[in-house]
Amino acid sequence: EVQLQASGGGSVQSGESLRLSCVTSGFSFGDYTIGWFRQAPGEEREGVSYWMSNDGRTHYADSVKGRFTLSRDNAKNTVYLQMNSLKPEDTAVYYCAAGSWRAIAEYGNMWYAYDHWGQGTQVTVSS
Repeated sequence: EVQLQASGGGSVQSGESLRLSCVTSGFSFGDYTIGWFRQAPGEEREGVSYWMSNDGRTHYADSVKGRFTLSRDNAKNTVYLQMNSLKPEDTAVYYCAAGSWRAIAEYGNMWYAYDHWGQGTQVTVSS
């Protein structure tokens, strides 16, 4: 069974940092595209960053480019999202997800292109 567990969220002040973790199990880690999404109350679920399994490239939303970094630890089947210079607009529930790179290539980095989801972890950034 494919499982993902997100953790590492918390409450911080503007300008501070957090590192989110997504521990996965039940599948070949390198065979799936892994993405990070976030959703604020009343807002659409937004793609933040994703790693494409077909070519190993990492992509970032414009809103987080230069501040967030996605990394992987293959030995631990874990993907991380290092979030620096956090802003109040980063406040959201953050989710990790896994899917086929072919679906992401077809639909773009949309939430509905992913098949498996973690439970989410809350990130709150105060000014």
